[in-house]
Amino acid sequence: MNIRRANEKDIPRLIELLEQVLQIHADIRPDIFIPGTTKYTEDELKEMLKDDTKPVYVAADENDVCLGYAFCQLKQQPFSNNMVPFTSLFIDDLCVDAKTRGQHVGESLFEYVKGEAKRLGCYEVTLNVWAGNTSAEKFYEKMGLKTKERQMEYIL
Repeated sequence: MNIRRANEKDIPRLIELLEQVLQIHADIRPDIFIPGTTKYTEDELKEMLKDDTKPVYVAADENDVCLGYAFCQLKQQPFSNNMVPFTSLFIDDLCVDAKTRGQHVGESLFEYVKGEAKRLGCYEVTLNVWAGNTSAEKFYEKMGLKTKERQMEYIL
């Protein structure tokens, strides 16, 4: 397996994987997510792949077929004037093809992202997980992540 920055030839495969992760979210929160859609369009992906502040990493097999991805964003802190300034690498989305889950693709991607965060001088790696996505929560806890903050909602 080779982990690298995504490029335009990966876009069709990224869209397939985005559909898979969207369906997971739609199953958990059908009140928010629209099945059969994706988070990003092909044009948005083309622009994103050019943006070094939003790196997209892919895990590719020996035929250079994308098995999973990690969409990331460099974020500057603080959120307010009472916080120390630092840079975070935020994992906006991480997905492994349903057919290859359990083969350590996600672990390899996450470890690669951690290495990139260190290389880029980041203080931390962060992400959000939807309540109800217990498999993702277990995976990230296994990878050593701890809850930093909780966002709560009251649906009207």
